[in-house]
Amino acid sequence: MVADISAAPRVAEPVPQPAVEGRRRRDSAAWVAMYHSVSTCPDDPYDVTVTPARLERQLGWLAGRGLRGVSVRELLEARDRGTERGLVGLTFDDGYTDFVTEALPVLHRHGFTATVFVLPGLLGGANVWERTGPRKPLLDEDGVRRAAAAGMEVASHGMTHLDLTQAPDDVLRQEVAGSRHVLADLLGEDVAGFCYPYGHHDERAVDAVRMAGYRYACAIAPSPLGRGDLVLPRIHMGQADGSLRLELKRRLARVYGRALEAA
Repeated sequence: MVADISAAPRVAEPVPQPAVEGRRRRDSAAWVAMYHSVSTCPDDPYDVTVTPARLERQLGWLAGRGLRGVSVRELLEARDRGTERGLVGLTFDDGYTDFVTEALPVLHRHGFTATVFVLPGLLGGANVWERTGPRKPLLDEDGVRRAAAAGMEVASHGMTHLDLTQAPDDVLRQEVAGSRHVLADLLGEDVAGFCYPYGHHDERAVDAVRMAGYRYACAIAPSPLGRGDLVLPRIHMGQADGSLRLELKRRLARVYGRALEAA
């Protein structure tokens, strides 16, 4: 459940800065796009659904501008090598079944990868955290493995989609560290990424992510706690995003992308 805060048409262009000694200037900042469900369901009170046809057009728009969608893990690895120009991180929150049935074929047609943030405490369940709107099925264990086998990054969205800023300490640890252990056992590999449910985070939640050993964590808006790989901002992508809105969001990405610049 998110609000589209990224569609405002007025975006100030960042003032070019001189290159810092020992670091090249980023001419085209990398950024991260945020998706959720991919389906033809018309009932979408939280603006978290795009149709497969709309996703096809959006990814085609990126490809037509020389941009390539990748998982956040791949994006950060490229950033660390200084080769992130032209890459866009693609994320799909909540781990809906339609990630495998609908999004994967579109991603493969474009040669893109993505990160899917799943809820290991709700595998095979539904989006019970949403009070209204349709019930949508979530990936089960086989679906999670299929996503990973297809070359996608599987990362954690917490165990059960709780607001971590309201969770007691023991629940916070289970949601953050516990979910990482469950996914690692399921996949047979390390889990690098975390995504804060609702984008909500505070110092306590960020510390829990750090202590759990995650390489990065995604939020939504730029964090009041500052920049860094444990509070990566993302730009919401919705059904209404055609070419004009995508161009506006790409300009906004020049500002959001500063959070991804290597220290």
